[in-house]
Amino acid sequence: MSDEQLPLDAGSEVSLPVVDVLTGRGFVTGKSGSGKSNTASVIIEELLDRGFPVLIVDTDGEYWGLKEEFELLHVGADEECDLQVGPEHADKIAELALEDSVPIILDVSGYLDDADASELVRETASALFTKEKKLRRPFLLLVEEVHEYIPEGGGLDETGKMLIKIGKRGRKHGLGLCGISQRPADVKKDFITQCDWLMWHRLTWENDTKVVRRVVGSSYAESIQDLNDGEAFLQADFLEADVQTVQVRRKRTYDAGATPDLEEFERPELMSVSGDLVEELQEISEQEERRQDRISQLEAQVESLQDEKAALEEELQNARDMRDMASQFADAMQATGNGGVASEKVEDLVEERNRLEGQLEEREERINELEAEAQQLRRELDSRPEIGERAVEAVGVLADEFDVGDADTETLRRKLKHARERIEDLESQQPTPDDLDSDPLENRKVKTVMNDVRSRLNDLDEKKQQMLRYFIVSGPASQEDAYKYAGGSPTSSTKSKKTRDLIEAGFVKKVGRGEYVFGLRDHLCDRLNGFSEAEVDRVYGELESEIYEEVIDS
Repeated sequence: MSDEQLPLDAGSEVSLPVVDVLTGRGFVTGKSGSGKSNTASVIIEELLDRGFPVLIVDTDGEYWGLKEEFELLHVGADEECDLQVGPEHADKIAELALEDSVPIILDVSGYLDDADASELVRETASALFTKEKKLRRPFLLLVEEVHEYIPEGGGLDETGKMLIKIGKRGRKHGLGLCGISQRPADVKKDFITQCDWLMWHRLTWENDTKVVRRVVGSSYAESIQDLNDGEAFLQADFLEADVQTVQVRRKRTYDAGATPDLEEFERPELMSVSGDLVEELQEISEQEERRQDRISQLEAQVESLQDEKAALEEELQNARDMRDMASQFADAMQATGNGGVASEKVEDLVEERNRLEGQLEEREERINELEAEAQQLRRELDSRPEIGERAVEAVGVLADEFDVGDADTETLRRKLKHARERIEDLESQQPTPDDLDSDPLENRKVKTVMNDVRSRLNDLDEKKQQMLRYFIVSGPASQEDAYKYAGGSPTSSTKSKKTRDLIEAGFVKKVGRGEYVFGLRDHLCDRLNGFSEAEVDRVYGELESEIYEEVIDS
């Protein structure tokens, strides 16, 4: 492998050493349309041709076209992926990539919450770093839009710190990092200046050309604005010259990142991945669902026991009152010797008193049992985050006392923190008994959700309302058709922003590649977790009527 080269141009005159790409630190930059993502794809194609797996953090959903020729595992949030994954899959993803040599596209373009995408990237990168310390197998992690994770301005979050750690310490373990960005001025300068190889495509913004001037040289800063599509300055220590100009070839596989033209879109035939790989990851998803279900069951049991306890306490109080009344009446009659009341009546009252006393003892015993069971369940729930907190602290102590590795420590600390946060989220989502009324529309939580939906509806501008109307009446439908119906140009980039806004507001959901429908009911199911289907339907019917009146009938 030490002598292998990755040709970049059609004539194979300019190439990159395989070992430097797999284990070093690289940077590919250029404005949109200059060819930077094509260059990244060419490098990946050359690596896959030689049997070297890679993991691609795909921010814009551009790399699935590689599956036209290569068998890659495509994971992310969208239904078009081979499997939907979350942070709990990070270890398995790293294992498949490093131990089973499975090339992976980690597609984070479908996550509506940037924090979810960042957490998945962080956990996966951390798992790769940890495993590579033991395996020491040459492997490349390629990150698109790297400026989002390691920005020049402001501090680094945990994901950025993890990527910087890989950049600084990954090489000695065999883990390389390549960052892709259209704005070098927005990328942390320490990362750029410490790269082993850099590809500079066309840049025109003054702030970006200043970076070129500082890192490459003044003459290149002047001429970089005139580079053709696909043309780049290659800067690397292994070159005979400090900088070399190269015209990178077009990639062979389908260009999923190209701007769509007016011709009919035809999706290429894609390579399928092994069903066993998908099943392994699916099992992790199912395990996570079972854990969440167990927590929900425990909380439901606690609520049920508390309700039963309240009913028994009321019955117990009634039993006490009846016993006391019977006892007082019987004692009074016996003391006065009232001849107007038959002695057998007194015996009946005494017998009733004794029966109630026995019943009282049974009720008290049952309540004690219920209280003990409820307390045990509550302790089990409460102890989970507490144990997680103590475990996180313990990990730090172990690291300090016994010099445990940074990556192992950080991975465990994050996993424990993630588990604790997930449990707390689940607990906060469960409605309390006081919130459950006979009419869901009178429920406090329901009112809050309904008012929020109404507020979001009122905030929609005219075009969004018209797009929503089209999705309701004509869905499943494309965002292009909906935006055209609203009076916009189907080729405008604004349509995607307005569609995302409708999705985030809970009015629209994606049902297939490029197709959307009215999604309010799913939104309500998520917001009203713990309510019955009938209760959700009641709320949905009320809001649906209001939305139809506002959007359809107006």
